[in-house]
Amino acid sequence: MLTVEKLTDVNDENEPSVRTVASIEAIVQLQEAWDYKAIIELLAQDSVQLLIIKNGVEDIVGYCLYQVVFEQAEILRIGTHPDYQRQGIASQLFIKLNKELQDNKVENLLLEVRADNLPAIALYERQGFVVIHQRKGYYQQPNHSAIDALIMQLKL
Repeated sequence: MLTVEKLTDVNDENEPSVRTVASIEAIVQLQEAWDYKAIIELLAQDSVQLLIIKNGVEDIVGYCLYQVVFEQAEILRIGTHPDYQRQGIASQLFIKLNKELQDNKVENLLLEVRADNLPAIALYERQGFVVIHQRKGYYQQPNHSAIDALIMQLKL
């Protein structure tokens, strides 16, 4: 059974959950994954929130780290453990996130995605996101062609 929870405090009780999120982040973010310390520092900000999705009582299988500033929100990171991808985990996170944002009178949700991440773009489009901007050559790696970043928006 899948359950989505919002972690509201960074405390000793939530520390294992944040460590699990960091470990999933290290697997799914191929470049520049955020470690435990970076996630904790972000969560120390009042505007940053973390949703986790569990399979059963303890197994965290996905997460969504997002920031709300007034009537606008931005997904900072979203990820699903590879063993659980393509099983509706991200869609469940979006259902909970949309409810949270609507309850807080948020009007727009933004995210950034690599232009070559076609599965993620398809997911976001199914959720109602549209491309509103393209950053040419934003993602750069030595000995590789630069990849554009797409800024996508969902009006709530």
